[in-house]
Amino acid sequence: MFTDLSENFSLVTQWINELRDVAVQGDRLRFRRNMERIGEVAALEISKYLDTRKVDIKTPMAQMQSREIAVQPVVATILRAGIPLFQGVLNYFDQADSGFVAAYRKHDSNDYFSIKQTYLTCPDLTDRPLIVADPMLATGASLLEAMKDLLTNGKPSQVHIVAAIASRQGVEVLQKNYPDAHLWVGVMDPDLTEKGYISPGLGDAGDLSYGQKLQR
Repeated sequence: MFTDLSENFSLVTQWINELRDVAVQGDRLRFRRNMERIGEVAALEISKYLDTRKVDIKTPMAQMQSREIAVQPVVATILRAGIPLFQGVLNYFDQADSGFVAAYRKHDSNDYFSIKQTYLTCPDLTDRPLIVADPMLATGASLLEAMKDLLTNGKPSQVHIVAAIASRQGVEVLQKNYPDAHLWVGVMDPDLTEKGYISPGLGDAGDLSYGQKLQR
């Protein structure tokens, strides 16, 4: 399944406009908060798809029956760029467990890259919903590597992938490799550059959130 959160205009579109805008990007706090907001909206939508169970509630006036999430999800992300989007999802799934993958693009002298993955920590995923927050779904290469390692920790009951901006090619790669996953994107962009960057995109989400890094 695929859901484009900006297919119909909402505040998500406004937040993405600000994420892209070079006149706004210098405000790191605002950039991170807009990523966080997109994660919150995605979390609310994802919650509608999770299994529930009956629960008894005692109010000051009466006893009543309602519903709650049957099994809390595991929310995972790829460090470091994914942290603000991940935090937005976690703000709403505040009883969830978390998983983390350390991966990065290792660039050569021509600015082409390969994916290096160095660290993984994750709870047992068996029969639990898995939500993976990755702000920029470009080629899909880093997310495929992360998913491969995350899924060595058990078979989840559902898989949801959240991206703020995705390329059409990245969406197709994820759908081909994980056809049962539900992909949620803030917006889908039409192109990738020759070097694998989303266009029009927004630049480097990690640098815009936390400052420029030295390439090693």
